[in-house]
Amino acid sequence: MAYTLTVSAQRAGAYPTLRDALEVAPDESVIAVEPGTYRETVAVRGRRLTIAAAGEGQVVIDGTGAFGPAVAGHGAELTLRGLTLRSGEYAAVSAAGGRLTMENCEVQAGFAAGVSVTDGAQVHATRVTVVAGQHGFVIEDAGGLLDTCEVRDVGDDGVIVRLGADPTLRNCTITRCGYRGIYVYQAGRPTIERCEVSHTADAGISVAHASAPTIVASSVHDTQGPGVFFARGCGGSVTDTRVEGGVRVEEGATPEVRELAAGSLAPKAGVAAAAASNQPDTEQVDKLLADLDTMVGLAGVKGEVRTLIDEIQVNEWRRSSGLAVGAASHHLIFTGAPGTGKTTVARLYGKLLKGLGVLPGGEFKEVSRRDLVGQYIGHTAEKTTKVFEEAMGGVLFIDEAYTLSRSSGGGADFGQEAIDTLVKLMEDHRDSIAVIVAGYTAEMVEFLAANAGLASRFAKTLEFENYSPAELVRIVRRIAQQDDYRLGEGLDDALLEWFSTIERDQNFGNAREARRLLEGMRKAQSSRLRALGRMPSRDDLLGLSLDDLLVATR
Repeated sequence: MAYTLTVSAQRAGAYPTLRDALEVAPDESVIAVEPGTYRETVAVRGRRLTIAAAGEGQVVIDGTGAFGPAVAGHGAELTLRGLTLRSGEYAAVSAAGGRLTMENCEVQAGFAAGVSVTDGAQVHATRVTVVAGQHGFVIEDAGGLLDTCEVRDVGDDGVIVRLGADPTLRNCTITRCGYRGIYVYQAGRPTIERCEVSHTADAGISVAHASAPTIVASSVHDTQGPGVFFARGCGGSVTDTRVEGGVRVEEGATPEVRELAAGSLAPKAGVAAAAASNQPDTEQVDKLLADLDTMVGLAGVKGEVRTLIDEIQVNEWRRSSGLAVGAASHHLIFTGAPGTGKTTVARLYGKLLKGLGVLPGGEFKEVSRRDLVGQYIGHTAEKTTKVFEEAMGGVLFIDEAYTLSRSSGGGADFGQEAIDTLVKLMEDHRDSIAVIVAGYTAEMVEFLAANAGLASRFAKTLEFENYSPAELVRIVRRIAQQDDYRLGEGLDDALLEWFSTIERDQNFGNAREARRLLEGMRKAQSSRLRALGRMPSRDDLLGLSLDDLLVATR
């Protein structure tokens, strides 16, 4: 019979915190948590435990601001039942090895995954909802079952399956993702059964790096990219599935696509075939340019992008009229400090090129030095070529590109080999890809000097200037509105004063600084509301005050 320990912040005789209960709980115990918010983190190593909500009301384990997940299992057999789990810069729930069982839980993360499962762990999640985070579920070198789970309103990919992971996703809903719905790569082999993927900013399901998913009896619709995308070297199958955005199969991919449901678009084979069938979409281009205009600041960048798009559009008109068109490169250099919108604009640029019919896919692949540079002679050229080929038909975005031209200080360094390989590939495939390199202005000059032909490969340099204090206030206000917060009286002026006085050195984060400050204000508001001694009103929950700013900037 399981031993039960009760946790309650109110009831006499109960353990006041989960940590107190964990210290004395024997294996196979049930930790019954009464309603309330518990601002702590839980780490379980090599044990068999259940943490379950008890009684009527919400049980919240809030690890926001902590240096780790809200709940972490390390080689443990851990069951979570009926809980709300929150985190900030770490996964809300993580399992490395062992077994993770989740039932009837809600998960909210800040700048990380809602649930991360790695190192051979087995996950069994039933009716788990991830409502915020960078990603929903990340399953790496692991397996198990996600049954009747939901991922919505995440900033990046909804579900990531990688490093040979082979979970089953059954009856799941993935919607309103900032990038792809499901991303399968590095030999991932999931089964996606009776799932719905919709309203993604890119592909509904994207398959890369020798992966082979089984997709059956599912629905993929309302995606801004292809419904299902298979990259070179991938296999798997799509059966009895409605794919509204079409199935795109690159040359060298071998999935079995059969019995598509009514309303599907026919598969498209090969990058070249996709390009031939990809006609300009003026309405989509206008919408994307309107999205560009809504970004805060960046007046010079917006003007440069519009000039590039105008030139590309006119060249396409000339080409269709049988007139001569000069060779054009779509490769760009983005310079400027962190947090100035370089990644966002690069992603949008790829979509614009797709909308114009110039690039077949418009997919966006972001990489850094570690993705390109190998560890021995010949390895770097192989890695760089593989990454380049995976980005064909879209945008290859290399952040902090100047690190390629700097020695790591650890003996042999192959960054120069990566640059030389890129130079040749960029010239050979300039009509099939847009390469965008980004980094600090001064350091990018050093990078361009690393190869005599490198600078000539790029069409233009776009300088992303630091945001002004007034623009940073607008960014804070916009993020707050998106997250259902309201800035109180006097906050605009106080924020303007704060952003006008802080030091802007090389490490200043611009928009990231604005988001970090807002996160500090949220934490201050949480402490303030908890001290009220009553249930806060809706206006209380919405409102951020001048006092919250003062606490956040101490």
